[in-house]
Amino acid sequence: MGISRRKLVQAGLAAGAAGTLAPGVAAKGFVQGGFKPKRVLILGGTGFIGPHMVREALRRGHDVTLFNRGKTNNALFPDVTSLRGDRDNGLDALKGKTWDVVIDNSGYVPRHVEDSARLLSNAAEHYVYISTVSVYAGGTPTIDEDSPLATIDDETVEEVTGETYGPLKALCEQRAATAFGADRLTILRPTYICGPGDHTDRFTYWPARASRGGDMLWPGTPADKIQIIDVRDLANFTLDTVDKQITGTFNTVTPAGQYTMGDLLDDCRAVTTSDFSPIWVPHEFQLTQDLGSGNVLPIWTPPLPEYAGFAMTSGERAVAAGLRNRNTRETARDALAWWNALPAQRKAKAKAGLAPEVEATVLANWVASQSN
Repeated sequence: MGISRRKLVQAGLAAGAAGTLAPGVAAKGFVQGGFKPKRVLILGGTGFIGPHMVREALRRGHDVTLFNRGKTNNALFPDVTSLRGDRDNGLDALKGKTWDVVIDNSGYVPRHVEDSARLLSNAAEHYVYISTVSVYAGGTPTIDEDSPLATIDDETVEEVTGETYGPLKALCEQRAATAFGADRLTILRPTYICGPGDHTDRFTYWPARASRGGDMLWPGTPADKIQIIDVRDLANFTLDTVDKQITGTFNTVTPAGQYTMGDLLDDCRAVTTSDFSPIWVPHEFQLTQDLGSGNVLPIWTPPLPEYAGFAMTSGERAVAAGLRNRNTRETARDALAWWNALPAQRKAKAKAGLAPEVEATVLANWVASQSN
């Protein structure tokens, strides 16, 4: 089975008061007793991460405007001003208006980010771009915000795939920086975003599968390191950067090296009532099975050198600026509760993880191989 690093690691990538700010981080706009309400434009706002950011912005008293095509959850926020348009040459609804800050969580194509950032550079003071840790080239034991970024030979490519996702996001960051400059730009680079509403099913697969009980395939070893970010923690930190006008680049991740597949298993045990039996299947054996590639075993990455840094990404700069990560067990509990409330038809079509029949076959083959 050929496993592509870009397909595995990138295909799905996708609170609290501030402490002492890290070097190179700027903060301004503090008002004694709190923060001034701001006019916030969110490009997107109705997918997975957007609604959490909208709710948090409204909770903090901001005046929110959404810009999107109106095709997804368009009745989600009936009392919020919504502008209709398309980032592919359809930005007219944004012209002639002003905001204090723009949150861009729907920019995947450099041309789209360039167009919106350039148009809004004189219409807003602050641009917050939601990027991804997939922008990093990888291949190093650890990663921080200054690590080398992924590149693409043809920068005119606009098709977002597992291979192009990271390099295109890196170019999007550059386009936003050109329009707004470093002193007015915040770049957030989340790892796997998890929690209620996650339509990718990547993290949710694990507690959902555990809740079905029985023999359950777990990849690698309990010590294999993983990293996530709860969508609500990402939303809280995003709005912190808005309130405090914190600029700079930040990896938004759980602490490097502190969360493992074994911890995830423990979380699944704690939030389910089913009796499941974990069976750990090493990477070498997985290669002998017809598992395909991509997001088959989400969150986990094989123990190969080119993957190492993606599970050891430093989030220290974000923590110094105020990022707070909730207990991962809360993320597992709430993700499972959200999943259980979905219609049966939706749950029958999980977008990540092993299909039951595939899992049963691989487990049978693994058990047979151990008895030979």
